[in-house]
Amino acid sequence: MMRNISFSLTTPQVRAQTKTVTRRLGWKFAKVGDIYCAIEKGQGLKKGEKVVRICQIRVVNVRREPLSALTDDLDYGFAETAREGFPDGDKHWPSEFVSMFCAHNKVQPSTEVTRIEFEYVSSAETRG
Repeated sequence: MMRNISFSLTTPQVRAQTKTVTRRLGWKFAKVGDIYCAIEKGQGLKKGEKVVRICQIRVVNVRREPLSALTDDLDYGFAETAREGFPDGDKHWPSEFVSMFCAHNKVQPSTEVTRIEFEYVSSAETRG
Protein backbone atom coordinates (compact mmCIF):
# COMPACT_ATOMS: atom_id res chain seq x y z
CA MET A 1 0.00 0.00 0.00
CA MET A 2 1.27 3.45 -0.92
CA ARG A 3 2.23 5.79 1.95
CA ASN A 4 0.28 9.05 2.26
CA ILE A 5 1.94 12.45 2.67
CA SER A 6 -0.24 15.27 3.99
CA PHE A 7 -0.21 18.80 2.60
CA SER A 8 -2.74 20.38 4.95
CA LEU A 9 -0.98 23.78 4.99
CA THR A 10 -0.19 23.85 1.28
CA THR A 11 -3.10 22.04 -0.38
CA PRO A 12 -3.70 24.82 -2.97
CA GLN A 13 -0.03 24.76 -4.01
CA VAL A 14 -0.09 20.98 -4.52
CA ARG A 15 -3.36 21.14 -6.43
CA ALA A 16 -1.85 23.84 -8.68
CA GLN A 17 1.41 21.82 -8.87
CA THR A 18 3.45 24.91 -7.99
CA LYS A 19 5.05 23.16 -5.01
CA THR A 20 8.03 20.86 -5.70
CA VAL A 21 9.72 20.82 -2.29
CA THR A 22 8.43 20.03 1.18
CA ARG A 23 10.11 20.03 4.56
CA ARG A 24 9.25 17.43 7.17
CA LEU A 25 10.17 16.50 10.70
CA GLY A 26 11.38 12.92 10.66
CA TRP A 27 10.78 11.29 7.28
CA LYS A 28 14.37 9.96 7.38
CA PHE A 29 13.09 6.88 5.52
CA ALA A 30 12.27 8.87 2.35
CA LYS A 31 14.45 8.02 -0.62
CA VAL A 32 14.75 8.95 -4.28
CA GLY A 33 12.22 7.06 -6.36
CA ASP A 34 9.62 6.67 -3.60
CA ILE A 35 6.08 7.44 -4.74
CA TYR A 36 3.62 8.87 -2.23
CA CYS A 37 -0.04 9.77 -2.37
CA ALA A 38 -0.43 13.49 -1.61
CA ILE A 39 -3.48 14.06 0.58
CA GLU A 40 -5.19 17.10 2.05
CA LYS A 41 -5.09 15.96 5.67
CA GLY A 42 -4.12 12.75 7.39
CA GLN A 43 -4.49 13.49 11.11
CA GLY A 44 -7.28 15.06 13.10
CA LEU A 45 -10.01 13.74 10.83
CA LYS A 46 -13.43 14.05 12.44
CA LYS A 47 -15.79 11.10 12.69
CA GLY A 48 -17.07 10.32 9.21
CA GLU A 49 -14.37 12.34 7.42
CA LYS A 50 -12.27 10.51 4.88
CA VAL A 51 -8.81 11.12 3.49
CA VAL A 52 -8.98 13.31 0.37
CA ARG A 53 -6.38 12.27 -2.20
CA ILE A 54 -4.86 14.99 -4.38
CA CYS A 55 -2.29 13.27 -6.60
CA GLN A 56 0.81 11.10 -6.58
CA ILE A 57 4.32 12.46 -6.24
CA ARG A 58 7.76 10.91 -6.79
CA VAL A 59 10.79 11.83 -4.68
CA VAL A 60 13.66 13.12 -6.83
CA ASN A 61 15.99 14.37 -4.07
CA VAL A 62 16.10 14.09 -0.30
CA ARG A 63 18.49 15.51 2.28
CA ARG A 64 18.64 16.73 5.86
CA GLU A 65 19.34 20.38 6.67
CA PRO A 66 18.59 22.88 9.42
CA LEU A 67 15.46 24.93 8.83
CA SER A 68 17.58 28.03 9.38
CA ALA A 69 19.36 27.36 6.06
CA LEU A 70 16.50 29.33 4.49
CA THR A 71 17.38 32.47 6.43
CA ASP A 72 21.16 31.97 6.61
CA ASP A 73 21.44 32.32 2.81
CA LEU A 74 18.59 34.52 1.55
CA ASP A 75 19.18 33.66 -2.13
CA TYR A 76 18.68 30.01 -1.19
CA GLY A 77 15.74 30.96 1.04
CA PHE A 78 13.90 32.85 -1.71
CA ALA A 79 14.49 30.04 -4.22
CA GLU A 80 13.32 27.41 -1.74
CA THR A 81 10.19 29.23 -0.57
CA ALA A 82 9.22 29.62 -4.23
CA ARG A 83 9.68 25.83 -4.62
CA GLU A 84 7.54 25.39 -1.49
CA GLY A 85 4.79 27.02 -3.55
CA PHE A 86 5.05 30.58 -2.27
CA PRO A 87 5.98 33.55 -4.46
CA ASP A 88 9.45 34.87 -3.83
CA GLY A 89 8.61 38.54 -4.37
CA ASP A 90 8.05 39.35 -0.69
CA LYS A 91 11.42 40.16 0.86
CA HIS A 92 10.37 38.59 4.18
CA TRP A 93 9.19 35.22 2.88
CA PRO A 94 12.12 33.06 4.05
CA SER A 95 11.81 34.33 7.64
CA GLU A 96 8.01 34.18 7.53
CA PHE A 97 8.13 30.63 6.19
CA VAL A 98 10.56 29.56 8.93
CA SER A 99 8.35 31.25 11.57
CA MET A 100 5.23 29.54 10.20
CA PHE A 101 6.96 26.13 10.13
CA CYS A 102 8.32 26.58 13.66
CA ALA A 103 4.97 27.70 15.08
CA HIS A 104 3.04 24.88 13.42
CA ASN A 105 5.53 22.17 14.39
CA LYS A 106 6.64 23.64 17.74
CA VAL A 107 10.33 23.59 16.82
CA GLN A 108 13.20 26.08 16.59
CA PRO A 109 14.87 27.39 13.41
CA SER A 110 17.95 25.30 14.26
CA THR A 111 15.89 22.09 13.98
CA GLU A 112 17.16 19.69 11.33
CA VAL A 113 14.41 18.78 8.86
CA THR A 114 14.12 16.49 5.88
CA ARG A 115 13.95 18.42 2.62
CA ILE A 116 12.03 16.34 0.06
CA GLU A 117 12.11 17.44 -3.56
CA PHE A 118 9.47 15.79 -5.72
CA GLU A 119 7.80 15.71 -9.10
CA TYR A 120 4.19 15.06 -9.96
CA VAL A 121 3.36 11.62 -11.34
CA SER A 122 0.95 11.63 -14.27
CA SER A 123 -2.07 9.36 -14.17
CA ALA A 124 -0.71 7.59 -17.27
CA GLU A 125 2.42 6.61 -15.32
CA THR A 126 0.39 5.12 -12.48
CA ARG A 127 -1.69 2.97 -14.85
CA GLY A 128 1.31 1.73 -16.68
